[in-house]
Amino acid sequence: MNRSGNSLAENQGKGMHILVIRFSAMGDIAMIVPVLSVLVKKYPQLTITVLTRHFYAPLFSHIPNVRIYEADLEGVHDGVLGLGTLARELREEEIDAVADLHDVLRTNVLKSLFFFYGILFKQINKGRPQKKALTRENNKEFKQLKSTHQRYADVFEELGFPMDLSEYTPPPRRELLPKVYEVIGKQSQKWLGLAPFAQHDSKCYPKDLMEEVLAELSSRGNIKIIMFGGGDAEKEQLEEWENKFSNCISVVGKLRFSEELSLISNLDAMLSMDSGNAHLTAIFGIPVISIWGVTHPFAGFRAFNQPMENCILPDLEKYPKIPTSVYGNKVPEGYEDVMRSIPPEKVVQKVLENL
Repeated sequence: MNRSGNSLAENQGKGMHILVIRFSAMGDIAMIVPVLSVLVKKYPQLTITVLTRHFYAPLFSHIPNVRIYEADLEGVHDGVLGLGTLARELREEEIDAVADLHDVLRTNVLKSLFFFYGILFKQINKGRPQKKALTRENNKEFKQLKSTHQRYADVFEELGFPMDLSEYTPPPRRELLPKVYEVIGKQSQKWLGLAPFAQHDSKCYPKDLMEEVLAELSSRGNIKIIMFGGGDAEKEQLEEWENKFSNCISVVGKLRFSEELSLISNLDAMLSMDSGNAHLTAIFGIPVISIWGVTHPFAGFRAFNQPMENCILPDLEKYPKIPTSVYGNKVPEGYEDVMRSIPPEKVVQKVLENL
């Protein structure tokens, strides 16, 4: 173990074991994938253990020297005592250093415990002051901030492992699993993914406008629209669209996560909100067309290696307070309908450009 508290650069040739911590959410976990891909390609002697939920394991299955350690945060690892148990378990894994890509209360408890064990611990700089300046109503500093991907990479640089994210190479498309063919079929149409939901309504394109987009795209006949979501309400909505429009298929509740990933890796493009599916698709170098509401790509959450012109934004002259928050949880009075300043024709045109 490294007990000096110094950089690990002098030990790079010895095969270090780095623990990477990020518990949630889906999009944030997906954004780690390109970073770790570049890291292990440049430093193949490294062993990486990702501390997260077991559900996310398929995301990392193609990266050598990377494994998952399950964080059972609702069970044996719950609370301060549970985190103590977790830290002891991880010490037994002979961790040399920790890259905390989350910086929340749980990880700060772990930070104290790993400090006691003499294990080097570096945390992400989330750029909170810069994000506050970007999202405040008055004297807004409207400029592109560092991407979350680069903030992740910076943590590894602090540990002595700098990297250049421009060296990322997307993995090959995954083999389509048999269940996917059962659900989707094998027609020769273009496959457009559609992920119309997000955590907050302020980041979702209005239902009636999305139906105009679906009507136009589905009527063309050469595009199959594959719809993604989760939960009962989303499942019900997508099934309604599946029945209403031709060439539309919902996969909610029909595929496991690993099967969804194999499907996403074979899409021709993804139409998504500012949400996790954009980041999942970007892993594979597939075009992502993203629709933004009260959030904005300048906060650093644009999908990896996706051009700014694929981000469809509201009328910023009419709504100058955008972004009103980083996550879309703050909607000022009069900003409830910012998405309606994005015409469906604009969305359709951008999709067709990418297909």
